[in-house]
Amino acid sequence: MINWRTAAGAPVVTYGLIGLCALAFLTSPLSGFNAAYGTGDALLAAQSAYFERWGVIPDELMRGDTHALLTPLTALFVHGSWLHLLGNLLFLYVFGAMAEERMGRVRFTLFYLVCGYLALLAYAAANADSDQTLVGASGAISGVLGAFLCLLPSARVTSLFPFLFFLPLRFPAWIVLIFWFALQWLAAHNAKPGPGVAYLAHLVGFALGFVAAWVLFRRTARVKFRSAATEGERQP
Repeated sequence: MINWRTAAGAPVVTYGLIGLCALAFLTSPLSGFNAAYGTGDALLAAQSAYFERWGVIPDELMRGDTHALLTPLTALFVHGSWLHLLGNLLFLYVFGAMAEERMGRVRFTLFYLVCGYLALLAYAAANADSDQTLVGASGAISGVLGAFLCLLPSARVTSLFPFLFFLPLRFPAWIVLIFWFALQWLAAHNAKPGPGVAYLAHLVGFALGFVAAWVLFRRTARVKFRSAATEGERQP
């Protein structure tokens, strides 16, 4: 694992975002740990109400509903399942810490929230008539991945690819992230209408993150890594 602790200290924003997402999930009716929400039909009703309150509903957002205008922010801390939560937090843990170090805590926080908001807004605009709720930090985390590609393309990460029998192999970040983007692009073009993964939000977030990092941070913060600079990195 990379040692993220530097002279500026630990990546507290990244850790804080991970903690907030985990806390929001654990105290929600989705985790199964909060008995106050009941069981059976009562639990399902609580889950549905939770999504409607905190998630993005494109139809309402595009109509300019006051509450809906805040949901692209609240939805960043809501996840639909354990797999959804853990997958997002693993990506944020691996890529967020070094991006935060390069940008600085305040700018990284604003970058994360703005990328996440705009990614969900773009998805809502493209699906303006939909009443399906959208939740998750994927848009914001995709922005972090885009920034990582711009600022730290040579950092080496260990990746597990199914077609390589899940062997842990180390690659430069630019290979891993371009491969990830290509998969999102293909999935977005093959996605069927209705509930599912919001691949468009991933693509928009990634593009926004890359462009923002290029404009705001690249000249002063771009870093190249020799292969021996890090060891034991992990990538979901």
